[in-house]
Amino acid sequence: MEKRWNILKADPANVAVLQEQLKISPILCELLVQRGIVDFEAAKKFFRPHIEHLHSPWLMKDMKKAVERIQIAFDKEEKILVYGDYDVDGTTSVATLYQFLKELSPNIDYYIPHRYKEGYGISKIGIDFAKENGFDLIISVDCGIKSTELIAYAKDLGMDFIICDHHLPDPIIPPAIAILNPKQIDCTYPFKELCGCGVVFKLITALAETYQLPSESYLQYLDLVMTAIAADIVPVVDENRTLSFFGLQKINDNPCNGLKAILEQSKQNLPIKMSSLVFTVSPRINAAGRMDDAKKAVQLFIEKDLTNARAIASLLQQDNLDRREADSTITEEALAQIENDPNHQQKKSSVVFQAHWHKGVVGIVASRLIEKHYKPTIVLTQSGDVIAGSARSVLGFNLYEALHACREHLLGYGGHFAAAGMTLALDQLEAFKDAFEKSVAERITEEQLTPEITINSILPLDNISMNFYQIISQMEPFGPENMRPIFIAHKVQDTGYSKIVKDQHISCSFKQGKNTVRGIGYNMPQHMDVIQSGKPFDIVFQLQLNDWQGTQSVQLQIIDIKPCEA
Repeated sequence: MEKRWNILKADPANVAVLQEQLKISPILCELLVQRGIVDFEAAKKFFRPHIEHLHSPWLMKDMKKAVERIQIAFDKEEKILVYGDYDVDGTTSVATLYQFLKELSPNIDYYIPHRYKEGYGISKIGIDFAKENGFDLIISVDCGIKSTELIAYAKDLGMDFIICDHHLPDPIIPPAIAILNPKQIDCTYPFKELCGCGVVFKLITALAETYQLPSESYLQYLDLVMTAIAADIVPVVDENRTLSFFGLQKINDNPCNGLKAILEQSKQNLPIKMSSLVFTVSPRINAAGRMDDAKKAVQLFIEKDLTNARAIASLLQQDNLDRREADSTITEEALAQIENDPNHQQKKSSVVFQAHWHKGVVGIVASRLIEKHYKPTIVLTQSGDVIAGSARSVLGFNLYEALHACREHLLGYGGHFAAAGMTLALDQLEAFKDAFEKSVAERITEEQLTPEITINSILPLDNISMNFYQIISQMEPFGPENMRPIFIAHKVQDTGYSKIVKDQHISCSFKQGKNTVRGIGYNMPQHMDVIQSGKPFDIVFQLQLNDWQGTQSVQLQIIDIKPCEA
């Protein structure tokens, strides 16, 4: 699939000032300026995170109210229920708050709603459970900010609510005792992009200060906070960068037994990086809620016995294998459905349906389909008497707006710019397909239908060195708004030693100027014609460390290759 290349710029004046102050490569200074780092102090804070860089939890609106209500619950020996979502952010949030509160009171329990029986967020079933079991206070984590009616229902039943959430509030907020959410309009907390577990971390920090507990009482949960940051794809800047930096240290030095077991299960080598959490740990945790019951994930995180944790990790591994099998099968069937449509080349969207597809993986399948057919995509399945599904967008296209235009065919829908969910009646399927295609075709541009690679800087091969790579490595942990840098080198040539390995990967050897650099391109055999043409070509790549028989060298991980423009 042809991709467009977008080479970012950095203000030359800022780059020059920073280079004068830091005395490092101007290319590295470009990367920093692109991240908003324009002076020595900002660079120092970026490269040398300190736990004291974290903001005071008391700056968050309603923190004092939340702490005081929890104190009352402790004093009166009330029962507290920690209520969380079924994804990674939700389960780590529950495990963090439950364990912290359990050290201060025996009257603590937790609740995770069932994905298919109760749906996302606060449920009436969950509130009724709390009432029937004598809970006086419910603390919702990673959910609750949009549950106005249900929290009013809990209030009518005589139960108080504290909300710890990070999702965007509606104009009308729930009648909770306290709402901890930095995205509230009138919350002056200086950093708005905490994940749900990050908000919980601020609450337990405030409680630890109130009860004069040692800092380890809350810092011990940084491994769970880091896992949530990685899974929830929040910006890895400001406070999230500090939490990630020290969270990764905790994971590498002394993770909780649950994380230790799941890292063992997935055969991860030290040092663990954020990518390991995103691609290895997160799918196993999420699989519990997708395929069965997410309570297993909380049980894993709070388990004190490593043998028991390994047993739970094995259950999650099986859930993940089942998820992958369903994912693979459905993706194959969905691709066949798209490609058997004689009009699919002309269409601006993809909408596929099979009644038997597993509801828990349709969102993942939608993302897989976009990798092959780069269009706004909806994957639908039957759920009881209705059709339900998930949608995923392409870069820059407002999916929610396109769905809103089709609302007459839907029973319900929700989501945001890039992803959404919907339900519709069985007899509305064909009408909805047509309406969605029309809605997308009216709004989408040809540019949006071509995938984009964002490139940070031009990097001549002569500039690549171990020292350069080591400075790049100090920019970790990488994540949104601090992604691993992507470079371009113009007019490189094959040394004659590039070849295809294992029928699908390319082992490269490129030269430019005085330097020769090796590299690897995964699943890229189609580029060998350009490489072996004898003509110069442009390459897009990232840098990685190659460790071969104890000798380390910097190599390229190839992302894309194109012939030089005439």
